[in-house]
Amino acid sequence: MKKYFLYITVFFSGMTALAVELSASRLLGNVFGSSNLVWASIIGLILIYLTVGYWLGGKIADRFPQHQYFYRILMWGSLTVGLVPMVSRPILRITANAFDLYQMPILAGAFVTVMVLFIIPVTLLGMISPFALKLTLVDATQVGKTAGRLSAISTLGAFIGTFLPVLILVPLIGTYRTFLFFSSLLMLVATVGFWVYVDFRSWLRMVWMPMVLILLWLFGAQGADKATQGLIFEGESSYNYIQVVEQNQFRYLRLNEGQGMHSVFHPTQLNYFGPWSQVLVAPFFNPPLRTPKSVQRMAIVGLAAGTTARQAQAVYGDIEIDGFEIDPLIVEVGRTYFDMNQPGLEVFVQDGRWGLERSRGSYDIISVDAYRPPYIPWQMTTLEFFQVVHERLAEDGVMVINIGRSPLDRTLVNDLGTTIRQVFPTIFVMDVPDSFNTMLFATKQAGSWDYLMANYSALSSTEVHPLLLEAMATTITFRQQTPDVTRVYTDDLAPIEWLTNKIVVDYFLSGGLEDMQ
Repeated sequence: MKKYFLYITVFFSGMTALAVELSASRLLGNVFGSSNLVWASIIGLILIYLTVGYWLGGKIADRFPQHQYFYRILMWGSLTVGLVPMVSRPILRITANAFDLYQMPILAGAFVTVMVLFIIPVTLLGMISPFALKLTLVDATQVGKTAGRLSAISTLGAFIGTFLPVLILVPLIGTYRTFLFFSSLLMLVATVGFWVYVDFRSWLRMVWMPMVLILLWLFGAQGADKATQGLIFEGESSYNYIQVVEQNQFRYLRLNEGQGMHSVFHPTQLNYFGPWSQVLVAPFFNPPLRTPKSVQRMAIVGLAAGTTARQAQAVYGDIEIDGFEIDPLIVEVGRTYFDMNQPGLEVFVQDGRWGLERSRGSYDIISVDAYRPPYIPWQMTTLEFFQVVHERLAEDGVMVINIGRSPLDRTLVNDLGTTIRQVFPTIFVMDVPDSFNTMLFATKQAGSWDYLMANYSALSSTEVHPLLLEAMATTITFRQQTPDVTRVYTDDLAPIEWLTNKIVVDYFLSGGLEDMQ
């Protein structure tokens, strides 16, 4: 037991270190989102903390090469892992409110504060491997072999720690209890280590630490992660932190940091004056006289909780709709809270591009609603993706995409428009009023604004759903010029992350968020 338990300790220490990093992204993602800017900050700072831990662990190990000090460090490391989410929770709740009010100094200060909280646990975890090497090494001629064995064991633990929190624990027990799980597991390992290498009496001096963890399990993670007014559901999946908020009978789907409403529901109203209803306009860029009956099949990439599908069936009748949504919990939320149970809607829980490529085609409308800076799946912005869309459309089919932008920068609209024009003969753009959404329509056959206006004029004297006429009038009123010709995105080169990061940073630095208040 004594011979091998040190290796077991290193394994669980490596697992916890990576689990803390992955869980930190979820902890911060609930408020700050999960863009690559947030990821880069988390990974970079944790690597710095680990670097300090490696250096400090080696130094202390040379001075105090005893198991008692080794497992004492591990006890403190495990305790602070469990304390981090509890200490950060009130800070993050304040930050969530600041995000809703666009108070940038508070946001920046809160992010720094929370990341500082990780210094102690991550540094202590970083001390374990070099300290274990010192305790394990008995033969100077075996330094390379011993170091290699410890590194391999630690890395194997880190491999498991990469997948366990995100795929299993966070969806099952939530982010806060995931921290407590790894904290408690490491505390158990440290306790056994005390009993094996030191003595029970020495451990009794630190028995208050596991008692604190027990109290945290019982009382530390109560209540909602965010103090959001009107919150009726809160949950976490492998992909998102999800909220459902109800205000004046309207229900809103909010994801991650909560900026933007991904779906809306009201039991009696159908027009939500957002990008969803603008999708309905797509077929009418084709030559008149078009009617809602000409639409038989539709695909929605980025179904969310089904707002577009619900509006489409109200306007077009009981048409067939294939909805692609990668997050199974969002689908469950849609069915429970957004009445996403309409006949004719078939939901596919899979990546939108992968699912569309293997779909049954052909569709009269394909709606791509998966873009919102900084969360834009690059694989759905490329020439190859739009070729797939083109192939899955009927002969007179139309694609419509919802593009998030800033009021200062239309680069993303221009780049996507340029890429799409390599595949589709005509494109049309409108800006959704009172929002940062641009709708881009691409017709498989040559279309025109004149066709849309002629269809609108003809439909105005018929009995069609008023939501369609309202959407057509809005599209005509807020039409934009054809986007500038810029660059084409491909599967080989699609610098979408660089572009979206630039849009967000430039917007923040310009004081744009303050202008919205």
